[in-house]
Amino acid sequence: MENAAVENGVCYKESAKGGHDVWRCENGAGALSSADHLVVMVHGILGSANDWEYAAEQFVRLLPAKVIVHCSERNLGKLTLDGVDIMGERLAEEVLEVIKQKQYLRRISFVAHSLGGLVSRYAIGKLYQPPNCSNSEDSSANESVENLRGTIVGLEAMNFITVATPHLGSRGNKQIPFLFGLTAFEKIASRMSHWIYRRTGTHLFLGDDNEGKPPLLKRMVEDHSEYPFISALQAFSRRVAYSNVAYDHIVGWRTSSIRRVSELPKWKGSINEKYPHIVYEEHCKAIDPEHSEPSSVGDCSSDKVEEELVMGLSRVSWEKVDVSFHTSRLRFNAHNVIQLSQSALVNVMQAKDPYMHKEGADVILHMIDHFLV
Repeated sequence: MENAAVENGVCYKESAKGGHDVWRCENGAGALSSADHLVVMVHGILGSANDWEYAAEQFVRLLPAKVIVHCSERNLGKLTLDGVDIMGERLAEEVLEVIKQKQYLRRISFVAHSLGGLVSRYAIGKLYQPPNCSNSEDSSANESVENLRGTIVGLEAMNFITVATPHLGSRGNKQIPFLFGLTAFEKIASRMSHWIYRRTGTHLFLGDDNEGKPPLLKRMVEDHSEYPFISALQAFSRRVAYSNVAYDHIVGWRTSSIRRVSELPKWKGSINEKYPHIVYEEHCKAIDPEHSEPSSVGDCSSDKVEEELVMGLSRVSWEKVDVSFHTSRLRFNAHNVIQLSQSALVNVMQAKDPYMHKEGADVILHMIDHFLV
């Protein structure tokens, strides 16, 4: 039995090095349930494990005895300025420690917000194990589909979900909406990024192309000599990108949905009463870059490197879910509302307003309803 706080049948346990676990209690006494699916939730820049508090609770309430959630906090606050690679290394070590403590685990998923999506993509590259190299005890059994795909530290890789993540970086036109698409502002932001966001800013603006190496985000769309990033993504049964179509002033629609401008869909409104803020869904099959022609890069929105990022990430299939809070009074904080980040929303509302849990709750519900367990 673990020492844990129990509240309404949900257990919480903080670790000594940051982060906390959330699971559905058995007999209401704090005992671990029979869940063997680890869901790692990763916060964004300057964030904390508390940013995923609401979602973690909903996951264990709606998927009882199936998942245990670990909210990462190894990259707390200003540590998110140290660079995507350093943060990814820390996250990978944190996941390894969690798995070592919970040797009954069989499956793993990642749910990441904003910068956390890039950090998670780096971490899984380090944690990936190719086929027939699993550490799981039953790896000698008949080869299964997951073994043919490879695993994440011997665990079957299920869901890799990003929420408002700048997959294509922040350098391109309108990738940071609050700069209003003004070229002069975007160039200044690119030059000043390392002063404000340090190494992380350099990575986001693809400014680390020194010493003869491509930018880190470019290296992360292929099986690079560092880590097999694409094989790690491909190991998951599904990959999902949730994106704000508007009012996200931090991460633009194009970069978070891994699309070119010409591929951004037309949307009208909610497509399902159950999920009032979901306005478009698309299942994109994997594309073989050797048999597909790259899009023209002269359309005022993308450049050569961005096109390479799109092509690289399109080598695996993606489910793309577009979200709009255009009717919400919190729409101008869409970047956090889509995650239902409690700490960020409290700062905006200046009080724990019950209303704020209604905005964005359907996005979390959509995530859970389609989650592979």
